[in-house]
Amino acid sequence: MLLLRNIDKQGRDLFLIFVILITRSNYRMSYRKIPSPLPHNTVNLDISYNAIHQIVEGDFIRLSNLIILNISHNRISEIHSNALSDLANLEELNLSNNKIKTVTTKLLNGLANLSHLRLDSNYLETTENQSFATLSNLRLVNLTNNKLKHISKLHPVLQAPHLEELYLGKNGFKVFNSSDIPSAFFGLKKLDLSMNPLTVFKMMENIFLGLEYLDLSSCFHSNISDWFILDKAFLNTVKTLNLSRNHIEENQLDYIMQSFASVTWMALDGLKGFKVDTFLQTACSSSLRSIHLEDNNLSVLTHRMFRPCALLNDLHLRNNGVSRMYKSSFKHLVNLTELQIQKNLLTQLNDTLQVLPNLRVLDLHLNSIGNLDCSDFANLTQLRQLYLHRNRIVTIKACVFKDLGNLEELILSSNRMLTVRGTFTYGPQNLQYLDLNNNKLFQPISGLNKITLGRTHLKSLDFLVDANLSSLTILRASTNDLEFINQTVIQSLPQLKVLDLQNNSFTCDCSNAWFIDWAVKNNKTQVLYLNMYECRYPLSLSGKSLAAFNTESCNVNYDFICFVYSSSIVILTLVISFIYHFLKWQLVYAYYLFLAFLNDKKRKRTSNHLDFQYDAFISYSAQEEPWVLEELVPKLEGQHGLRLCLHHRDFQPGKAIIDNIVDAIYNSRKTLFNTSGENFSIFSYRNIYHRKSKYHTKETKSSHTKTLLK
Repeated sequence: MLLLRNIDKQGRDLFLIFVILITRSNYRMSYRKIPSPLPHNTVNLDISYNAIHQIVEGDFIRLSNLIILNISHNRISEIHSNALSDLANLEELNLSNNKIKTVTTKLLNGLANLSHLRLDSNYLETTENQSFATLSNLRLVNLTNNKLKHISKLHPVLQAPHLEELYLGKNGFKVFNSSDIPSAFFGLKKLDLSMNPLTVFKMMENIFLGLEYLDLSSCFHSNISDWFILDKAFLNTVKTLNLSRNHIEENQLDYIMQSFASVTWMALDGLKGFKVDTFLQTACSSSLRSIHLEDNNLSVLTHRMFRPCALLNDLHLRNNGVSRMYKSSFKHLVNLTELQIQKNLLTQLNDTLQVLPNLRVLDLHLNSIGNLDCSDFANLTQLRQLYLHRNRIVTIKACVFKDLGNLEELILSSNRMLTVRGTFTYGPQNLQYLDLNNNKLFQPISGLNKITLGRTHLKSLDFLVDANLSSLTILRASTNDLEFINQTVIQSLPQLKVLDLQNNSFTCDCSNAWFIDWAVKNNKTQVLYLNMYECRYPLSLSGKSLAAFNTESCNVNYDFICFVYSSSIVILTLVISFIYHFLKWQLVYAYYLFLAFLNDKKRKRTSNHLDFQYDAFISYSAQEEPWVLEELVPKLEGQHGLRLCLHHRDFQPGKAIIDNIVDAIYNSRKTLFNTSGENFSIFSYRNIYHRKSKYHTKETKSSHTKTLLK
């Protein structure tokens, strides 16, 4: 159970409890029913990835605070009527990846606050009338990957008055006809019809008065027989259109695109075999600002290809096999701010980007670029992000980045760079993030014997560990921001003879203890001007000599700790041995006395009133036994009717004598000692009787013990 504290918009303090009974990491727990009981204040319940077969009434009883319920990836085929009716505040319900075949009238009863409903990847074939009628707050419904097959089966779904997003992909729809839909969708903003084998798309009336997003990707796998929009203004509200991976003739695609005059974002991925120059004439309308042309086998970007798209801001050309670009390929795209041309076959840029003065994001990763010329990024003064990772770049000249004064992020990882010497001489001046990971900056020069890294603002020398500098003898890293020198760095330089670390920001604490000891004591490496290294931190030691820092306090004396520990064990063993040898019976007595004390406390807790088994416990020796049996017992038991406890008669056989004595004293109102002075002193058990009885007298604050002298 995970408890999170949160504050709502009104400033109220909320405690959100998330109960996660199963996750992807252990989804094979195979719960077959809803676990119970669950905390009544649960807000987010995730029981996905189990083997639950059905949901019955009462499974979610008293979970009125539940807001999010995820029961996806189970085997649910049946949900009883009103099984979810206790979830009055539920807002998100995920039933995806189950085996539900129909949405019944009472399945969603009581979910008046539901806003998101996911039923994707089930076996849905029908939705009963009025099944969605009570969901007045429903905003999103996902029915992707089901078996509805006919748009008319959606009538109950369309009864939700505030529906905004409807996902109907992969349902086997062949015909989409506005006449099959009973009324107009005033609030619907997003419609996904992807992966349906549509052959007919007709709109005789405007049923989508506010539609902004339409996904028709992977819908047309053969020539569409009937695409008819009575009035092109019907779809003027659509701003985002996805027509990717449709396999129809170019003239049909061109005709379809003419129905969308106001699109600002369009995806035309995976249209292999199409002449991009042709359909861009229609696609690049005056409103289009972003276009995706990924996976289209555009091996060459021609001079005229993007002429109709002068107003574009974003262009995505990922995974097209582009191997050649001309200097004028992008000359018409002067407004372009983002260019994604990753995962292609480019080996050089040929000054093609100079014509994009407003470019802010440029992604060229996963190409085969091996060389960058000084003019490749010329005039890109507005560039903020440049991605060049996973190419074949070996060196970068100082002039390459000279115009990138506003560049903030530069990714050069996974190239073949051997050095960055001079690369950043002229810029970028405002760089905030640089990634040189997985290059070979030092690997090919394992024979290097001298490195100078002065005035480079280095904060660590850890990067030398993996540089394979086995022959390095001189390392100069003065005037940097080094605070710590790790032991692994020095150990990775086995031939080091001279080390110069002057003018750094050393921290004088135990983190540098090893380095200080090594610098002072080692005879192999000369640490230049060690006595001049000053502490920068902490402030109390600022200006003090690093070499003068006392490292003794940092060393853990394990020998002394082991000595103290072993000595303590030996002394304790001797003390215990002596105590046992000389005070054995006192220890036994103390042990049983302590047990009696615990037993008495336990009795006091269980009952405030003690019922005694005997009126008196008689303590006597063998010499006094005749008098006790012939004189005392007949008078007290026979004449007065008292119940006496005698050791030879009432002690429990097999039980320890001490335990019998303790039980006899505690189970008797009084303890009578019949004795002479001589017998009392020589009888050890009688001594124990007397001491235990005196303790009991003090403890109970009563006159428990009586002595009869004979």
